[in-house]
Amino acid sequence: MNIKRLNTSAQDFWPSLEQLLAWESVSDAAVNTVVHDIITAIRTRGDEALLEYTQCFDRVTATSMADLEIPAARLQSARVGIPSGQRIALERAAERIRIYHERQKQSSWTYTEADGTVLGQQVTALDRVGLYVPGGKATYPSSVLMNAIPAKVAGVAELIMVVPTPGGVVNELVLAAAAIAGVDRVFTVGGAQAVAALAYGTATVPRVDKIVGPGNIYVATAKRAVFGQVGIDMIAGPSEILVVCDGKTDPDWIATDLFSQAEHDEDAQAILLSPDPAFLTAVEHAIDKLLPGMARAGIIRASLGRRGALIQVRDLDEAVEVANFIAPEHLELSIDNPLQTAQKIRHAGAIFMGRYTAEALGDYCAGPNHVLPTSRTARFSSPLGVYDFQKRSSLIMCSPQGASELGKIAATLADGEGLSAHAQSARYRIKD
Repeated sequence: MNIKRLNTSAQDFWPSLEQLLAWESVSDAAVNTVVHDIITAIRTRGDEALLEYTQCFDRVTATSMADLEIPAARLQSARVGIPSGQRIALERAAERIRIYHERQKQSSWTYTEADGTVLGQQVTALDRVGLYVPGGKATYPSSVLMNAIPAKVAGVAELIMVVPTPGGVVNELVLAAAAIAGVDRVFTVGGAQAVAALAYGTATVPRVDKIVGPGNIYVATAKRAVFGQVGIDMIAGPSEILVVCDGKTDPDWIATDLFSQAEHDEDAQAILLSPDPAFLTAVEHAIDKLLPGMARAGIIRASLGRRGALIQVRDLDEAVEVANFIAPEHLELSIDNPLQTAQKIRHAGAIFMGRYTAEALGDYCAGPNHVLPTSRTARFSSPLGVYDFQKRSSLIMCSPQGASELGKIAATLADGEGLSAHAQSARYRIKD
């Protein structure tokens, strides 16, 4: 396996690292044109265009929009009909995700000043949210849970799920996950046309306030295009994992942890940092040994070859410095005293601490959300959570005395800005 070896002692290390991390999610002109045309068609022709695109792109025989909505009873039958082991696993994962996200709920608050003025913040949930779920070869019931459950915990009144079904093939696990998570309505539509339908609404598909969930380049481009009309979660890049190891963990474990993200797609990124060069070599040998047995060996090989790296650092303090620069989606601290080291991490989507905490546990059932910032955006953004489905309104109620005192300040500042109506409005409340 040809995987890059870097050393922080090399003069060109930082430029080499930046080059390794570089990834642009910019859609080309052709993709932008297609997405623009699709959005325009949905806005002008609604259900008619949505049905046509679905028939064309997903090769389905539906003749009306009624054929593209899955009844609630069908979701429940999927929940009952899947193998019991899968149902139990989904339900246990859902419960853990729900318990974790319950702790994120924010409450309204107020305080009263001495003169009786009341100030505060009112927290309310979004009315309606759209959840995009990939279809076709990819089936991600875990993403249904991770996106839908925090929305429901937040108090979102209606959750609309869209999922493409190429060839009319419906994934039972995805439907079961929708039932378990409490999704309200499901439409078997996908692509940019589904995003446009959620953003602008059609006669059949309700208009939503925010769209969440992963998708291909057309979906990502459409989400970017409708942002402002609706909210979106993020424009996600390829999956990433950064492992920091002191050399004391089984190399096979670390190699497989790197595989766990590399198998997503050829653009995924898996990087290992260690101060022990012999351990880096041992992991490289483990990669060569274990890779042939992986079902997605071709994808893993391409990912590691293109964007993977084994990096030798001087010590664990320097590993922390490099990790903060990379700002990874997933960070494994496979070291002694990981809790202490985690306090030094400023930029990471999720931090997995200790030798037994595989990143894969976070993908499915640990509890925290697996929708995480990628492409170094952990420098300024956070995992998906309940707070993404809540919004805050400021509360202000002035007492007569408070209005008088604040009016003097406001009028003076408004005069300074040349806004005479502002100043007069404030002065009317000033006591003589």
